[in-house]
Order: sequence, then structure tokens, then C-alpha cells
Amino acid sequence: MTELEEIVREMEGGELALEESLEAYRKGAELVAHARQLLADAQQQVRILEDQVLKPFDSAAAEDR
Repeated sequence: MTELEEIVREMEGGELALEESLEAYRKGAELVAHARQLLADAQQQVRILEDQVLKPFDSAAAEDR
């Protein structure tokens, strides 16, 4: 999250060249996708725990849903 915040600060500063801005955008998009996956995994784990049934969690199976 810290890395993403730093990218946003750099881009908002307006000091990056076009190529640097594009690379920063790509990296930021990758970080956002990773954070979304972590959130989805955590939400699935909570759903499992809420059912009061402790089951093994397979994040690859969760991606297929």
C-alpha cells in the first residue's frame, strides 16, 4: 500500500516524464490488482469462518468463482 501511495504522490506531483508516468501507472495498476485479490481472499476466509466451519482455503479455487 505504501508503494502505491508513493506512486500516486509522484504522479500527482506532475514531475514525471510521459514514459515514467506510463510505467508508474502500469505498476500502480498491478499493485491495485494484487490488493484486490488479497481483499477477495480475506473476504472468502471470513465467509468460511462465519459459517462456523473451518475448511482449507484455496485461493486458486476462489479465483475461478
